[in-house]
Amino acid sequence: MTRKLLDTINFPQDLRKLPEAGLQDLARELREFIIEIVATKEGHLGASLGVVELTIALHYIFNTPEDLLVWDVGHQAYGHKILTGRKNTFHTNRQLDGISGFPKRAESEFDTFGVGHSSTSISAALGMAIASRLKGNYQKQHITVIGDASIASGMAFEGLNHAGVTKANLLVILNDNAIGIDPSVGALKEYLTKARVGHKPASDNIIEALNFQYFGPVDGHDLPGLLKVLHEMKEITGPKFLHVITKKGKGLKKAEEDQVKYHAPGKFEPATGELLKYNTEGLPIKFQDVFGLTLVELAKKNDKIIGITPAMPTGSSLKYMMDAFPDRAFDVGIAEQHAVTLSAGLATQGFTVFCAIYSTFLQRAYDQLIHDVALQKLPVIFCLDRAGLVGEDGATHHGVFDIAYCRLIPDLIIAAPRNETELRNLLYTAQLGLDKPLVIRYPRGRGSQVEWKTPFEKTVIGKAECLQQGTDIAVLTIGNMAGNASEAIKNYQGLGSIAHYDMKFVKPLDRDLLKEIFDKFDKIITIEDGVISGGFGSAILELAMQLDYRGKIEIMGIPDNFIEHGNINELQEIAGINVEGIRQKLETLN
Repeated sequence: MTRKLLDTINFPQDLRKLPEAGLQDLARELREFIIEIVATKEGHLGASLGVVELTIALHYIFNTPEDLLVWDVGHQAYGHKILTGRKNTFHTNRQLDGISGFPKRAESEFDTFGVGHSSTSISAALGMAIASRLKGNYQKQHITVIGDASIASGMAFEGLNHAGVTKANLLVILNDNAIGIDPSVGALKEYLTKARVGHKPASDNIIEALNFQYFGPVDGHDLPGLLKVLHEMKEITGPKFLHVITKKGKGLKKAEEDQVKYHAPGKFEPATGELLKYNTEGLPIKFQDVFGLTLVELAKKNDKIIGITPAMPTGSSLKYMMDAFPDRAFDVGIAEQHAVTLSAGLATQGFTVFCAIYSTFLQRAYDQLIHDVALQKLPVIFCLDRAGLVGEDGATHHGVFDIAYCRLIPDLIIAAPRNETELRNLLYTAQLGLDKPLVIRYPRGRGSQVEWKTPFEKTVIGKAECLQQGTDIAVLTIGNMAGNASEAIKNYQGLGSIAHYDMKFVKPLDRDLLKEIFDKFDKIITIEDGVISGGFGSAILELAMQLDYRGKIEIMGIPDNFIEHGNINELQEIAGINVEGIRQKLETLN
């Protein structure tokens, strides 16, 4: 489709040639372009639609990339990418070998800081602003755009607190749409809700108390108004704060009406916003739903069960428990550190706490995991969703480090169910009572079982299972890698027979079974969907060395480099842990 204005713009310098009167038409064209591409290619829709006018205004007023612009998280940066040299490649967004779904320094000079996790932008932009002052450049502008959910994070407050006692030329823009992925929560959200366009908080302005010059709230869809206030603020030195009110999903009626679903809606009809229908009848359930539904089932019989999530009630399916037991399930906002230590505090009082958190986000609370939970042997149950390769969100979101960083921590149990039934039984076992914290990691998406809701069975901690007997090669898998390995063994055409063991636990390992395996086999392959360095295979190697094993051990997993974006099948192939990669390894080993 021809777009008269957008077709003429490849970089912000082209944008700045337009008269201000034409920018509203450009906003309409840019919004249509985003909708058209995301409708067929998928991606994060709502956030980018909400900041179209703001994106145009920022690149129009400021001299990017000389002036430095940082987008927090980056869900909202599609318009930015299109206006900064990536319009013709935007259709490759989040696809293998295409552009990243998030700002990425290696991709463009306009992407001044790599993002993907929340609440980092203020600290990064402040660092840039201080650097400019040290270089004697007092005119350079440093702008960060942060959402109302992200600004409630502790790290964002740390950045604001420091910025307020500097003379740094920093502009913090709050993109306030009252929603992250799920609706924003917390006292700050309630405070911000009171501030509407034209109505500044009457007293005790939190931002002004931190020594920022506060402007707003202003209408984020009023382009002339945005241009005016940004012109004014550009001339002001020191820390300043612009409060912008936007609507997530702006310009697509369905996205405005259901902002949670249209955060990343999948494929839809661009003209109407209607989601394309997929026949899911007969398909296995998602792992996250097994967690959410099973937790409700258990909570009905165990009133000590508490559910906690840092801002992922829908994504983790803790929403089921929040609906069923609103007093026993909490969304604490983007506050991973708080979520972990809150769980620890509850555990000291005899509650059985399930902390549902994406694997990649638990990295943000590593100190709390060690000091507040494991050191005190508090039996918090961490349910790590999105473990392993997650696909199109790329390196910032792959949950591939959890085995390695958790394995280092004393008094921590690490389990990885291969299917839905095992997950269900682990949840059941955990609430019976533990004397140590437990990490249960499981992948994004659907499992392998249609009939998953079976009677509960207690899982024996630290015990593995033989899935297939063999005499020549032993394959040891952890978690959902059992599925790929089983299929590869079926297709194996080499000499000899293959034994397959589902280890179930990374810590503690089933030492008795492993001693038998070491005695029986002189060729062993370990397979994991986590990093090889320090991971499951490393644990097997360490035990093998202790027991003076003299055979050959091959470790398959994520290599020592960051894996970029693509669908999960493509990324597993790159890592060599897809079915074909495992089959080839088996045949070359024999």
